Amino acid sequence: MWAELLPVGRSASSGGYRRFAWDSADAECRAWFEEQARSRGLDYELDRNGNQWAWLGDPAAGGAVVTGSHLDSVPDGGAYDGPLGVVSSFAALDELRSRGAELRKPLAIVNFGDEEGARFGVACIGSRLTAGVLDKEAAYELRDADGVRLPDAMEKAGYDPAAIGADGDRLARIGAFVELHVEQGRYLTEDRPVGVASAIWPHGRWRFDFHGEANHAGTTRIEDRRDPMLTYANTVLAARKKAKLAGALATFGKVAVEPNGTNAIASLVRGWLDSRAADEETLAALIGEIERAAAERAERDGVRVELTRESYTPVVDFDGPLRDRLARRLGRDGAPGGVPVLPTGAGHDAGILASAVPTAMLFVRNPSGVSHSPAEHAETADCLAGVAALADVLEDLACQ
Repeated sequence: MWAELLPVGRSASSGGYRRFAWDSADAECRAWFEEQARSRGLDYELDRNGNQWAWLGDPAAGGAVVTGSHLDSVPDGGAYDGPLGVVSSFAALDELRSRGAELRKPLAIVNFGDEEGARFGVACIGSRLTAGVLDKEAAYELRDADGVRLPDAMEKAGYDPAAIGADGDRLARIGAFVELHVEQGRYLTEDRPVGVASAIWPHGRWRFDFHGEANHAGTTRIEDRRDPMLTYANTVLAARKKAKLAGALATFGKVAVEPNGTNAIASLVRGWLDSRAADEETLAALIGEIERAAAERAERDGVRVELTRESYTPVVDFDGPLRDRLARRLGRDGAPGGVPVLPTGAGHDAGILASAVPTAMLFVRNPSGVSHSPAEHAETADCLAGVAALADVLEDLACQ
């Protein structure tokens, strides 16, 4: 399975992945998922929001145990973020069957669409729509960098955008959702290849628009310039400093410049901030400080600043009884101290669904700590340990 997925959407120049919602690479990944489902005799289903499901047992029976993740990527992302969870889910099902496990509850594997938000700027679109966190009207307004609207992209890919929206009936059938994911960071030690998530930090995306005045780079006096690039650069540095002082994270990872000419002073610099913190109060205070720093510098530079919050996810505490059950199951044969239970600063579909169904996450050790990069990696032995752990968890949840 891993070998089949590796070439899909991979850039020859960067070695990273470019699997964006509703594009050709995404279509190839979706075809792969469907083939994996049908080859195992599972009932394949596409829901109203374009998420893919593979069912073993009757979904209508209720109390279903669901696992899975996503197959899309950030621009030039790594191979493991998302796909490891989907591949491991099919492998865990194979392991359960090899054990002769008898299911007492329906079991499903899911591939959520557009988790990374690389194309339309909002993360976890498939799960947000399903949970009603993103409504149809707001989704219809989303556009990619080329101005293509989300519903138009879906329709071009052969899906019906008229059907998107909250899917409460589907969520009501789910008794538990467990997502396996490659660790994003470096906290799991060599003798602890698998961990359990405790919570997801609150996080969001903010767009800063710095409006200046276009002019000639070679003839405009320094004192006559209204250069938004200076304000942007100062804001980037301020964000880093203030985040460090707050024990939080703030990253400007995307920027657009107009008119984007080498010999032109910019008229507009648009920068996207990703920020995360251990609690919502700290995050709100941090964004306020960054906004004030931008406004103060803008006044000096003769620039106007606009701030728009594009997405926000509050703190997510995973279901306590489910989290503890996973930790007990995986820690009973482990080293003294049990299985590691740790928080994460990254958002996931499991976090979006947590408000509607009991959710939990497993992490597989990442020795480099690198993620959202071609250098993202997990050792084969650790991946197999993750599959075994997921199979143990699914057996405990679906066969008892």
